[in-house]
Amino acid sequence: MRKVIIIDDEEAGRQLMKEYLEDYPDLILLGEANNGVDAVKIINEFKPDLVFLDIQMPGMTGFDVLTHLEELPQIIFSTAYDQYALKAFEVHAVDYLLKPYTKDRFKVAVDRLKANTEGNKARPLTESLLMDKPKSPERILVQSQNKLVTVALEDVIRIEAYGDYSKLITEAKTYVSNYGISTLEEKLNATIFIRVHRSSIINLNAVKELNKYTKSYDITMKNGDVVRVSRGYMDNIKKLMF
Repeated sequence: MRKVIIIDDEEAGRQLMKEYLEDYPDLILLGEANNGVDAVKIINEFKPDLVFLDIQMPGMTGFDVLTHLEELPQIIFSTAYDQYALKAFEVHAVDYLLKPYTKDRFKVAVDRLKANTEGNKARPLTESLLMDKPKSPERILVQSQNKLVTVALEDVIRIEAYGDYSKLITEAKTYVSNYGISTLEEKLNATIFIRVHRSSIINLNAVKELNKYTKSYDITMKNGDVVRVSRGYMDNIKKLMF
């Protein structure tokens, strides 16, 4: 029997994990928290054997939580961000669940936990991270009136912030995505889609020309749109210059 705590700032994430845990009667859920401060309190109070730990949370990050614990339990990270994978390896995490994950992927994490505990050979975490690293999609689903349509990313000339949403601009049509521009930036291939402004991402393959001014650049896209490069994102452009 292992005592378990779930730490995740999203209620949906905690609920899904609780549903998955129902298949493992030897994993006993003692409690949950939705922020880093409460996480430290509940972990230090109950001294669990295992913590499913989110990374980006209010109050402090999952890594910050670890530095405030009286005893270090086994950790399975659960996060939507893959850039923390190396750091997870450094703190000897059992596994790194990249959201959204399936029930089968959750089982892999539990199997790794059991294998590590029983001294059996488990798939190395580094191998798990490489296998789970998401590939950038070639086509995406976006809203078009009352339905979802597929759009080839190669057709997307640029992306523009639109309040809490984003506009995906192609030569034929403009689509609205339910995701904010920062979330889309995380999902896209960073070698092709470059952030040039807090409200703009461009497709490098759709760039016609770049005009330099005293302290900034304007990028003309193949459809004639002109996108300003802000000072904070200038380095993203300079890295491409040879």
